Amino acid sequence: MTADDRQDLRRQLRQRRRDIPAAERIAAAEALAARLLALPFADVAGPVAGYWAMDGEIALHRWQMQLPARQTYCLPVLHGKLLRFAPWRPGQPLRANRYGIPEPDIDPERTLHAQDMALVVAPLVGFDPQGRRLGMGGGWYDRSFAFRQRQSAPPWLVGAGFAAQQVPALPVEDWDVAVDAICTEHATLYPEPSHA
Repeated sequence: MTADDRQDLRRQLRQRRRDIPAAERIAAAEALAARLLALPFADVAGPVAGYWAMDGEIALHRWQMQLPARQTYCLPVLHGKLLRFAPWRPGQPLRANRYGIPEPDIDPERTLHAQDMALVVAPLVGFDPQGRRLGMGGGWYDRSFAFRQRQSAPPWLVGAGFAAQQVPALPVEDWDVAVDAICTEHATLYPEPSHA
């Protein structure tokens, strides 16, 4: 698959998720929350991260509201070429980053590194039955979690999307960081571990 093919696929899948009716989105967010909370590693203590749903992404607010007290909900913050994470609760200040995505309005020095997280839920543009994922193409999650390719280390990494974003197969690039699970409103996929 060429870079142009990947961009075309991203456009198609982003439109597919935008076309999901509002009532289905609300029900999907509820079902996704239940799937995320049922993951075998969901009970981990510490900081957990979600994302601010934009451009038709499946929402995480129902999951966030049901997290146990031992978990601190965080949102991603752009920091150089990597993602950092900042604790956030509804009502706390936000600012738009360079992509127009809201992120916590705190001093960058107070943000957490990717390695500090216990669990991170990342938005997907697409995914396949083998658990391979397609992101927005900016490489933010791949760069930020590249350390996971060298060692089996926290955090748990989970992709989230609508079932409608599944495609038959996706190619894997050398820089793609594998997820531990992919959750949709209908299913949870556990990718086979790679033995590269």
